[in-house]
Amino acid sequence: MTLRPCREESVDFDNTKNLYIEGDNLEVLKILRETYLGKVKMIYIDPPYNTGNDFVYNDNFSMSVNDYSEVSGESDDSGNRLFLNTSSNGRFHTDWLNMIYPRLSLSKDLLSEDGFIAISIDDSELNNIINICNEIFGEINHIATIVRNTNSSKNQSLFVSVSHEYCVLYARNIECLKEKHSESKWSVPKNNIVEYKKKVEQLKKEGLTSEEITEELKTLTKYPRFIDFTNYWYFDKRGLYRKDNLGGVRNGNMKPIINPLTGKEDPVPPGGFRYSEEKMNELIADERIHFHTDGSLPVLKRYLSDNEEQRPKSIMSDDQRPDYSLLQRYNLPFDNPKQLAFMERLLYVLDKDSVILDFFAGSSTTAHAVMNLNNADHGDRKFIMVQIPEHIDVSTEAGKLGYTNICEIGKERLRCAGRELKISQMGNEDEYSLDVGFRVFKCDSSNFRDIFYSPEGKCRETLEDYVDVIKDDRGSEDLLVQVMLESGIELSSIIERKDVQGNTVFSVDDGYLVACFDDEINDSTVTEISKEMSGCMYAVFRSGSSMTDEMLANIEQIFKTYSPQTKIRIL
Repeated sequence: MTLRPCREESVDFDNTKNLYIEGDNLEVLKILRETYLGKVKMIYIDPPYNTGNDFVYNDNFSMSVNDYSEVSGESDDSGNRLFLNTSSNGRFHTDWLNMIYPRLSLSKDLLSEDGFIAISIDDSELNNIINICNEIFGEINHIATIVRNTNSSKNQSLFVSVSHEYCVLYARNIECLKEKHSESKWSVPKNNIVEYKKKVEQLKKEGLTSEEITEELKTLTKYPRFIDFTNYWYFDKRGLYRKDNLGGVRNGNMKPIINPLTGKEDPVPPGGFRYSEEKMNELIADERIHFHTDGSLPVLKRYLSDNEEQRPKSIMSDDQRPDYSLLQRYNLPFDNPKQLAFMERLLYVLDKDSVILDFFAGSSTTAHAVMNLNNADHGDRKFIMVQIPEHIDVSTEAGKLGYTNICEIGKERLRCAGRELKISQMGNEDEYSLDVGFRVFKCDSSNFRDIFYSPEGKCRETLEDYVDVIKDDRGSEDLLVQVMLESGIELSSIIERKDVQGNTVFSVDDGYLVACFDDEINDSTVTEISKEMSGCMYAVFRSGSSMTDEMLANIEQIFKTYSPQTKIRIL
């Protein structure tokens, strides 16, 4: 198996560092394993939840459903099922676990030593996914299990309306992660901070008084989505703030202060003010003291703008409605998209140049979150999305719009999001160039022919048909990508196309690899390539019907002369 580039479906193919790969993620992970070994900082997956239905992943399990039914007594002599596919049946979890286990096992190798994986899951397989991760990553590397209030209840439940999911986090090496963050603990923006600020501005525009807005905010912070802003109910010209105690010390400053609202001295906290008389006067002059008119103690203003981040919490609440609205704006029907705010929160703890992998890409929420964060902080995060081209029925809303598989929806979302972000950048004076492109690759069979034959019945003419082992429908870039993968060169590397004496020559990763796949190439061309790119590590050529043994020997000799360190490969 290999990956084939698809320029026509890509965005800014020549310059982007982002990847979108179509294919069964098990095969893709195998293909990426050597090239991206230890290079991924975070893997996020939202695998299909186990509903007891069939999977679109074509893994060869050790025992078929029919075989299992016969052995376990779940079917009669005529092959009729005697039991429903309920969670009490032994095979209910088996197919799902057989699907997820090898993928997680392979993915571990891609993580850097200070990387981690995040897996969204529901109740049905939570215990099993933890057991699997304990085996693959080690129980000691369990970071946390986050409970997510999704604001989307499963009302079909007979007893309890389930409105939460989980996200399980495991480190590749918890000790490396601890060492890295010993001086910089994980920190993320408070949940839904943008939405909370917008709500305050909306209340202001409605003409409410400060007291009325405070009462509205007290009610709003009773909802799980805004619980992080409890006590941030007050505001002045600087913005939102909460009240904090000015006392709480022994032997503090006992000098009373004048309340500007009443013109009288306010009471002094027991033990005195925590700040000196001089500091208190500075705070008053700077309007950082909140005074009351009912005789209550004065308090310090703690502004939200000075405390917008916090340690990620193990209970998170996100509203799914904005994500549905976003996809509707893009005219992209998709059920249960992952919350963009949640993904941005996860990605926020990473370095700004991290590589993020999602091998159950779905509607490409993870990639969208990467672009949003890069736009916000001028980061250089890169994404690798992997999605099987799952068929979309023509009778569905997406099918009626012309989408034939899920990959088309994911790619179109990235195009729409990229256009929006580029428009938002217009007029900015900074020189930052946001990468909203992505290279599309599709998983396919090898570029080389399958040649199986016996000597009997073969003549010289038929054997000559096998001189060129490259499949007829494969082009130069197909071969280049396969060579890049086999040489451990990242698929996001810069690819330059040059003309050397009429031959097309590829230079990859600033000359680390050079390749020419033309059927005919002469010694003078090889000499010029070896001289111009004498520092290259690999040089690859195609062995066609016109390539003689003498020409092959000449290529090796020419490179020995002008670029002796270069490793030669002939396809």
